[in-house]
Amino acid sequence: MTTTAQQFDISIVGGGMVGAAIAVALSQAGMRVALIEKQPPVAFDAASAPDLRVSSINLASEAWLTSLGAWQQLEKMRVCAYQRLQAFEQPGSIVTFNAADIKRSHLGHIVENNLLQLALWQQFNANVTTFCPLSVSALQQFADNTEITLDSGEALSAKLVIAADGANSKLRQLAGIGTNGWQYRQACLVALVNTPYPQQDVTWQQFTPTGPRAFLPLPDQQGSVVWYDDLVKVKQLAALNSKQLTQQLRKAFAAQLGEVEVVSSSWFPLARMDANRYYAGRVVLAGDAAHTINPLAGQGVNLGFADAKLLTELIIDAQRHNSDIGSEQLLQRYQRKRKPANLLMMSAMDGFYQVFGNDIAPLRTLRQLALNVAARSSLLKTLVARYAVGSE
Repeated sequence: MTTTAQQFDISIVGGGMVGAAIAVALSQAGMRVALIEKQPPVAFDAASAPDLRVSSINLASEAWLTSLGAWQQLEKMRVCAYQRLQAFEQPGSIVTFNAADIKRSHLGHIVENNLLQLALWQQFNANVTTFCPLSVSALQQFADNTEITLDSGEALSAKLVIAADGANSKLRQLAGIGTNGWQYRQACLVALVNTPYPQQDVTWQQFTPTGPRAFLPLPDQQGSVVWYDDLVKVKQLAALNSKQLTQQLRKAFAAQLGEVEVVSSSWFPLARMDANRYYAGRVVLAGDAAHTINPLAGQGVNLGFADAKLLTELIIDAQRHNSDIGSEQLLQRYQRKRKPANLLMMSAMDGFYQVFGNDIAPLRTLRQLALNVAARSSLLKTLVARYAVGSE
């Protein structure tokens, strides 16, 4: 260990939503936390347009974020609750899942990623030392601690280092943890739109032969439109100006979208990635550093928060019992619980993607039959609603 290294209990690489949540939880438990992040969140401007990067936060994630104090801050900025979730192939056969079916006020919230990150950063206390804008350049592991070197030349020593630095995690690579996965055949276009309706309380998804199309409500008369299609088509759409893209959306989307107007747009390729293991030595992965999932059902960040919640609970429990917070036993317990759960969700989304993204006639008939059954089954709709909010 370098004698000049600054000492912490935990070092977290990546201060996005998942990394920041981990920092808040551990610092509130009295641990000294180092947080390394390339880009700090910017201050909230109520007059600014919503960010293109949004997430669907389920009730399980919302409850944890409330316990950390971040959700209350986010509500002072911008959030949009939704009470209904709809799915359909043909507009005449819509299946609706209601919060009222499970006696809840809402199923979840659509939030802007950057605002949720900001709300979490606002919860940092004196136990959190931020190193920003900085990155990790080197990693050394020892028997009872791990040392990282920043591109500033500073060295930080901790009992455990948490990689929350995204799908292309530098720390995961430095720790020698491999991954497996693939690029999907499709890409995704996201557009911020003005809508002709008051703020909506429904998020919906239509399944088409070329891929799903979705609407996510945002505050006031705005929304986020998501268009999945093959890579060539998405690139062509992304090259259009706002007026041209508006015309394409109005043609391609179901009538309930209405006469929207595009404000801004972006696109990204779809990929699945799973780390071969979730830890190596005293480095552990969380969120997108451990797994990325087809965004079809918007579960990515909720999986990341589930990682973060369990990992912090194990670490805090170990601290209370004066145990090693970076022990292999602790990290094995984390991996044993989270890796199968994440793989199950990833495989379910892949299966869903294959079934609903295929235009073979027998599958099309089966899909319609399944949606018709769901539309008539209050029990099934209740189960899906409970799943959507993150209930066990």
